[in-house]
Amino acid sequence: MDSGGFGKAQKPPKVAKVKNKTPAEIQITAEQLLREAKERDLESVPPPPKQKISDPDELADYQYKKRKAFEDALRRNRNVITNWIKYAQWEESQKEVQRARSIFERALDVDYRNITLWLKYVEMEMKTKQINHARNLFDRAVSILPRANQFWCKYTYMEEMLGNIAGARQVFERWMEWQPDEQHWHAYINFELRYKELTLARSIFERFVNVHPEVKNWIKFAKFEERHGYIIGARKVYERAVEFYGDELMNEELFIAFSKFEEGQKEHERASAIYKYALEHMSKDKAAELYKAYTIHQKKFGERDAIEDVIVSKRKHQYEAEVAENPSNYDAWFDYLRLLENEGDTNLDVVRETYERAIANRPLVNEKAFWRRYIYLWINYALFEELEAEDFDRTRQVYQECLKIIPHESFTFAKIWLYFAHFEVRQLNLQAARRILGHSIGKCPQNKLFRGYIDLEIQLREFDRCRTLYQKFLEFGQENCTTWLKFAELETLLGDVDRARSIYELAIQQPKLDMPEILWKAYIDFEIEQEQHENVRRLHERLLERTQNVKVWMSFAKFELAVAASQHEDADLAVAAARGVYQRANRSLRSAGQSGNADLTTNKEERSMLLEAWQAFEMQYGDDKSRKAVVNMMPKRVLQRRRIQTDDGSDAGWEEYFNYIFPEDEASKPNLKLLAMAKAWKKGKDVITGETETNQAESDAPEVGQAEIDQPEVDQPEVDQPQTDQDEANQTEVDGQDDRDDSSESTSSDSDED
Repeated sequence: MDSGGFGKAQKPPKVAKVKNKTPAEIQITAEQLLREAKERDLESVPPPPKQKISDPDELADYQYKKRKAFEDALRRNRNVITNWIKYAQWEESQKEVQRARSIFERALDVDYRNITLWLKYVEMEMKTKQINHARNLFDRAVSILPRANQFWCKYTYMEEMLGNIAGARQVFERWMEWQPDEQHWHAYINFELRYKELTLARSIFERFVNVHPEVKNWIKFAKFEERHGYIIGARKVYERAVEFYGDELMNEELFIAFSKFEEGQKEHERASAIYKYALEHMSKDKAAELYKAYTIHQKKFGERDAIEDVIVSKRKHQYEAEVAENPSNYDAWFDYLRLLENEGDTNLDVVRETYERAIANRPLVNEKAFWRRYIYLWINYALFEELEAEDFDRTRQVYQECLKIIPHESFTFAKIWLYFAHFEVRQLNLQAARRILGHSIGKCPQNKLFRGYIDLEIQLREFDRCRTLYQKFLEFGQENCTTWLKFAELETLLGDVDRARSIYELAIQQPKLDMPEILWKAYIDFEIEQEQHENVRRLHERLLERTQNVKVWMSFAKFELAVAASQHEDADLAVAAARGVYQRANRSLRSAGQSGNADLTTNKEERSMLLEAWQAFEMQYGDDKSRKAVVNMMPKRVLQRRRIQTDDGSDAGWEEYFNYIFPEDEASKPNLKLLAMAKAWKKGKDVITGETETNQAESDAPEVGQAEIDQPEVDQPEVDQPQTDQDEANQTEVDGQDDRDDSSESTSSDSDED
């Protein structure tokens, strides 16, 4: 139907709808399609048939078609340089050089900056041996693109291959005027060296290092001179390089090369001088490799002193790096300063400057723990100024500045005040020393400051000042027993016994003391030295009113025994007095344990200690009766067990301990004997024999029974005195009941301990 008429327009054909849109079981990928196409060679086009030209007409026809194809391609896109090059090369293959030149010239009009196009053009001229044309092209190329180094390289290579050395040199000179890269300068130098023109090569090197004044180029220049035997010239090159860079732009690579050159010429002193000059004028962080090279050189050719200097310099460099990384590393500062001070020829100003740098790094926190190491920097600084520099005014200034920066309201350092005062004493300025110490105890009183001030006055034999200082010291800390003792000892040394006794009296009357036992002992020893035995007895009695410590009783007894020997009195009276002290002590400790005023375990241990001392006393001074009496009072040591409870009341198991059983305590419990007899009857054995009616059996049987009843599990007891047969029988009998009466014995043990 004609669609241009007024009839009804044709409808597009209907597309069949896909009803099942589920993916197919076998999926075909794009890769599979390409692979199949490659295998079937669907896109391969058979090569054109070879055409054999047999007459000029066919050749002309062929050339016409090819030229038309090339021209059509150039008309379509004349900016594609590849088409121009192919066109020109085809014309060259047809021996049409003029046409090829014309095509290259047309291409240069399109893009004269294309380096490949120029090179292909020159290459064609060289193939056709048109040298002058090639030269003209190179001249045109380097004039238009002087920074294209490929043209210069090809140009010089062509001239050298043609044997035109002068022309090649002229091209190189024209090239160097543009100051190319280092590689092309080296090409020019190598060109001259190939023709043995050393003078020209040297002049080129001179221009080269002026254009590219890098360190490596100066070193290459010097090595060039050295390689060709010009040693003096090489040394001058190094010297010119050092002078060129000056002190601001010094480079360790240059100095290392210079030193190795001198080392190679056996000029070791020159090499050492170069190393030292460089190390003195270069910063430490830029001379690490220089230090290593200098160390190696000195180890090879230097003397002992020179090697030590190198090592010291290296350590200085290390310390500088450490303190630069962490200025608060005071240990590094100490090592660095010690190294500078021990160095013999060190300038004092250098050490002072280092000390100033060190003390400038104050701790950031006002806590004494952070200031302890820092304050020793000031102390060492002051000692250096006094002992090494012998500048006493500066030493005084150091101490004063140190005292100014210490936050005395938070803490202080007594050693600084004392060192400052001792310095003034060494300068024979006692008033200044006293003023410093007085200011210290008034501003920040400390025990060490008081003691140091008192020691100074004692050395000066100013005892009245010492008394005054002790009084101030005691006003500052009345609980300090050491101060009371030192004050009393001073008065004793001065022969004022009454004053010393008064000091002791005041001391023991203080309500709070840090070590009262030492003070009481010193007071008693003082009265013993003065042979005031009645005072000693009164002191013991006064001390026993305050404490019932077993050591006090034992000391009292030993004193009573020693009095008779010192005064040549009757020994029996002394023994009786000592025995009386032991008896009083035993009664006192026993009553304290029964009243519950003291810990039961501690009380038993003290009683056992007292009885052992009493027994030793009776073995030496007593008779059989007194010895027997003490032996009867000796306790038995029994290994027992008890429950352990935690803080929350839970059971934590059992522990073993030694318990002391005293016969005097057991005698006060008559019911225990009856309980032991009941146990023996229950077992069906006649344990109690006729010997139980003796006094010894009556006292021993309840003890063993009580010991075994109180504790649920008892090992064989370790008894301090021998047991009788009756005791052993009771022990065996009660042991047999342990397994059956565990619960009752545990209950009895707990109640007895309570």
